[in-house]
Amino acid sequence: MENKIYFGIFSNFWTIAGSFGLNTNLLETNLINLSVVIGLLIYYGKGVLSNLLNNRRENILNTIKDAEERYKEATDKPNQARTRLQQAKLKADEIRMNGLSQMEKEKQDLIDAADEDSKRLEDSKNATIRFEERRAIEQVRQQVSRLASERALETLKIRLNNELHSRMIDYHIGLLRAMENIIE
Repeated sequence: MENKIYFGIFSNFWTIAGSFGLNTNLLETNLINLSVVIGLLIYYGKGVLSNLLNNRRENILNTIKDAEERYKEATDKPNQARTRLQQAKLKADEIRMNGLSQMEKEKQDLIDAADEDSKRLEDSKNATIRFEERRAIEQVRQQVSRLASERALETLKIRLNNELHSRMIDYHIGLLRAMENIIE
């Protein structure tokens, strides 16, 4: 039976090919049309299709390469960011340590300056006290001297009479002559 079916299909093909008409068997017409179209496409479109496929393959490869590069950049950026973060942390620690040491140094400088100021104030206070003591002593001396002079003058006024006054003048004149003789 198989031979009959094959012969039937083959004989129908030649009857259609020999004359013009409408074949209503969809299965036969689609297979023939498809085989003709595929044959023509393979023969004439082989170069175009291979060029299209090659271009598509190159585009895909380029896209893959770009994606790999972007992936590499994306993985490198966090690593670089981590490195920069570590460097920034180290720099921040260094700045913090420098700031603390600078603060301690300035604190010590302020303490030293305050000590020096207090010593200067103490010295100034002591000098002022000594000066005031000397001034007070000098004032007391002047008052004692003035009082002694006043008492001496009062005593002299009371005791001094003309005769005593004359003797004192003569005595001092004698002293001056003696000194004059020594000098010559």
